[in-house]
Amino acid sequence: MIALLGWATWALVTFEIGARILPTPDTRVDPGELLRTLGFAAAPLLVQVLAVLPGARVPVFTVTTIWAIAASVVAVKQALDYTSTWRALAVSGLGIVLAFAVAFVLGLLVGPTLAAR
Repeated sequence: MIALLGWATWALVTFEIGARILPTPDTRVDPGELLRTLGFAAAPLLVQVLAVLPGARVPVFTVTTIWAIAASVVAVKQALDYTSTWRALAVSGLGIVLAFAVAFVLGLLVGPTLAAR
């Protein structure tokens, strides 16, 4: 559940950055389009289930994370109709930093309350 919320937060923050703050003249996107493309881009993370195999944790997490990041940059580039991979990389990176910031603040606000119960 938390992973799904994190992904949705990141996708929506990325949408706001890419569509409203850093759009190009060709950018035509709706939130559903970006959610779909980023959902497919996150699919390699399902392979992380193989990390339970002895000695596979580090290689599996490394490969799947790099694969998912690369797929996410391509997804952002395609969904936001960018011609520059660098712009897509910047929007993706800024989106993930802001999504982590939101998650951190929510964790500070909600975390101690939930832990005290």
